[in-house]
Amino acid sequence: MMDAWERIVAHMAERLPPGVLQLWVRPLVGSVVEDAVILRAPNQFVRDWVERRLLAVIGDAADEVLGFRPRIDLGVEEDTRRALPAVQQLGLPVVPSPSPHPLTWRYTFDDFVVGPCNQLAYAAAQGLCRGESGVDQLVLCAAPGLGKTHLAQAIGAELARRTGRRQVRVCYVSAEEFVSQLVFAIRSRTTDQFKNRFRQGVDLLLLEDVHFFQGKEKMQDELVSTLDALRGSGRQVVLTSSFLPRELKDMDAHLTSRLTHGLLATIDRPDYTTRLAIVQYKARREGIAIPAGVAELLAQRLRSDVRQLESCVRNLVLRARLLGADITPSLAWDILRNYDVDAPSLSLESIVSFVCQAYQLSFEELCSRSRKRERVLARNTVFYLARKHTELSLAEIGRFLGRKHSSVIKGITAVEREMARQSPLGKQIAHTIRRLQV
Repeated sequence: MMDAWERIVAHMAERLPPGVLQLWVRPLVGSVVEDAVILRAPNQFVRDWVERRLLAVIGDAADEVLGFRPRIDLGVEEDTRRALPAVQQLGLPVVPSPSPHPLTWRYTFDDFVVGPCNQLAYAAAQGLCRGESGVDQLVLCAAPGLGKTHLAQAIGAELARRTGRRQVRVCYVSAEEFVSQLVFAIRSRTTDQFKNRFRQGVDLLLLEDVHFFQGKEKMQDELVSTLDALRGSGRQVVLTSSFLPRELKDMDAHLTSRLTHGLLATIDRPDYTTRLAIVQYKARREGIAIPAGVAELLAQRLRSDVRQLESCVRNLVLRARLLGADITPSLAWDILRNYDVDAPSLSLESIVSFVCQAYQLSFEELCSRSRKRERVLARNTVFYLARKHTELSLAEIGRFLGRKHSSVIKGITAVEREMARQSPLGKQIAHTIRRLQV
């Protein structure tokens, strides 16, 4: 039976990227004593990183598991310092070798609903697993919540489960984690180990969110070298991005060229038929036959984000079970109030009006050159919503607020990153976005 800290970690495993969990949470020694969670990190560097980035996540997970918000006592395990390897004695965590697969793959091909919007990406992903596509690199491009992470993990899950003379070595890592590990290697003078790990130690590299490399020149050079090494030795690479290669700014020409090598597959917003199929499939997975009228309502109102469509179905089923109620349109509307419901038409002007009202700013303040926190947040929220709900180009979105194309990308990336981390700022942004269109 798991103790309280293990249950908290298991809860976080459902929300954190596998690399973050393995690199920062697993090294912590934890226990729950009365009203406190006692955590000891292997060194000061890990302690400080956890305090900056994960303290709120740990607190939220502990609250849900324990039923109350505990005090968190975060320190360094002094007694272990003498036994630590040299790299940890420098105040740096040992960067683990890429594991053959994450502790759990959340997604597989079996639970991916195929439609015209994602048919090419799905076929390419399956073809890569079977070795039939003749492609050693696949780049999946899509807006947030449309399935690129689902397909990337499905590839990893499929290859990791296959057996033969040896298991396929799969490394699944986000661009941010790749950069963090490279920084650690440079500081600890272990770059040769880093290079061997990513160039020789894997058969398939699954690298998420390559747009994170924008503006990071030295990191881009290392990624180019890694991709070249993998290609040269017949390994496979799957990359995901929220933007097309031609949309990325502050990227080395060599890296942009590498991103266009192989097969580029985009995933578009699902049409009504596909959305309806997703609702019906997810309901069946929950063991419930959802009424046709309710399924149609959800498919009509949640048009731009598959992830929240799936979440809405789960919450609808859960509420019906907890209340012992039938699934009706009235109950569905109660659930929909918590989601980013699409209006029949949503223009950039209406998005700007919503955001200005939410952040209590005038249009002039929104467009100003001020770097005040609220104004930056508001602008980035506009960029994110405009990208998600309009067909405007990034350049057109930027021009409306007097910003460059590159500023729009940076703003969208910042919003995505904070929301993915479920940081306090990310939760604030997500709450604002939900409130804008309820």
